[in-house]
Amino acid sequence: MVHAKSWILKKHFEGSPTHGNFELKTVELPPLNNGEVLLEALFLTVDPYMRVAAKRLKEGDMMMGQQVARVVESKNSAFPTGTLVVASSGWTTHSISDGKDLEKLPAEWPDTLPVSLALGIVGMTGLTAYFGLLDICGAKGGETVMVNAAAGAVGSAVGQIAKLKGCKVVGAAGSDEKVAYLKKIGFDVAFNYKTVESLEETLKKASPDGYDCYFDNVGGEFSNIVIPQMKKFGRIAMCGAIAVYNATRPLPPGPPPETVIYQQLRMEGFLVTRWQGDVRQKALKDLLKWVLEGKIQYHEFITEGFENMPAAFMGMLKGENLGKTIVKA
Repeated sequence: MVHAKSWILKKHFEGSPTHGNFELKTVELPPLNNGEVLLEALFLTVDPYMRVAAKRLKEGDMMMGQQVARVVESKNSAFPTGTLVVASSGWTTHSISDGKDLEKLPAEWPDTLPVSLALGIVGMTGLTAYFGLLDICGAKGGETVMVNAAAGAVGSAVGQIAKLKGCKVVGAAGSDEKVAYLKKIGFDVAFNYKTVESLEETLKKASPDGYDCYFDNVGGEFSNIVIPQMKKFGRIAMCGAIAVYNATRPLPPGPPPETVIYQQLRMEGFLVTRWQGDVRQKALKDLLKWVLEGKIQYHEFITEGFENMPAAFMGMLKGENLGKTIVKA
């Protein structure tokens, strides 16, 4: 018999998540039916969207999320024992799947590359950066791109893809260590938004002509300061709003409507699940190729132990991570 450990949402979040919001449960899994596989988690991801998506869970439901898992028992010929897959199994050590929601790692994945990257730069966070920057913002060579939470999993990918496409990139992060990392991976300008005297002046100095593209991971007051500095016909990809996810008070008013109207700006929210099929596969191939060629660098922030999932999640929401937060089961 296989026993699966799972983290459930014991109590809905009010403000910042605490350990009291989670409970670790153990359940016995049934024997496999024909067509099913038993998965064992190797690496799991925690991401900012989970803070919002958890609102749709009922108390007692398992936390959602992706993992890289190994097939440890199989009654499905498409997924023999030993196959590595990306699965949306949630915060659990073991799960049973009929194979329909499983994605095998690309055949060209080299042994030298950590499989955990299938949850990050060659997975959901890389795809989020890729489509948000290239499709939503439509960034082109010679343009100036602003990205916040720039040392996070998505932001650091946005900046590097923008550089590959010939853009000037300005990034904001929350520590001097993160700023140093951004400069190392090729950002033209990087600053610590917590220590600058004036965010408005810092942005003006970084790009006196303004910004063509703004990739927003933060929302809130930060965006209200960036948006008036957008160029005419500027594009804004609204990817996340980590600044306000834990808010318990009313949110600040949004950007001034006259700026959006007279600068003829376009703002669009998006979810990475919009892009499926061939375009998604092409994007994954591009990302894998860029990583293997050294054109995109990655940084993983790895926490050991499935029992530390909540701590890794809470730390990521506080910005304790550099790059992609991963839990090694």
